[in-house]
Amino acid sequence: MDEKVFLEKMTDLLDAEEEVTMDSVLEDVEEWDSLSFVSFLAMATSFAEKKIEPKQVREAVTIRDLYELING
Repeated sequence: MDEKVFLEKMTDLLDAEEEVTMDSVLEDVEEWDSLSFVSFLAMATSFAEKKIEPKQVREAVTIRDLYELING
């Protein structure tokens, strides 16, 4: 999945009112909460070719870190 598609999916998933960029810090994104965390895991499972552990998501700092989990 390329960055543009990933950002579109993350914007939908977060239902963010502010622009979400690859450099957005998750802690600063108001909509990044436990529900979006679980939603991201579900999305990641369908796109990644490997299992992504919740611990890996918790360690992510930016949107780019989440992208790298899926594509890395």
